Amino acid sequence: MKVLSKDEKSRIIEMAWEDRTPFGAIEFQFGHSEDDVIELMRNEMEPSSFKMWRKRVSGRKTKHRKLRKEDVNRFSSPQ
Repeated sequence: MKVLSKDEKSRIIEMAWEDRTPFGAIEFQFGHSEDDVIELMRNEMEPSSFKMWRKRVSGRKTKHRKLRKEDVNRFSSPQ
């Protein structure tokens, strides 16, 4: 994983916490795969918070493009 600025880390973590932001949007915007994001979250969070986050996002349809309905093709905020 490339070295990230404090602002980039903060934004990736924020996007990872958002239920409706898929990992694909993070990869598109920052070039980091889902595995990279998981590694970042593991390194930046307390173990209990990381476990809670992983439990919440695992299998969540809005976070994983493969689990989404085919007609849902948006992934980025207008901001």
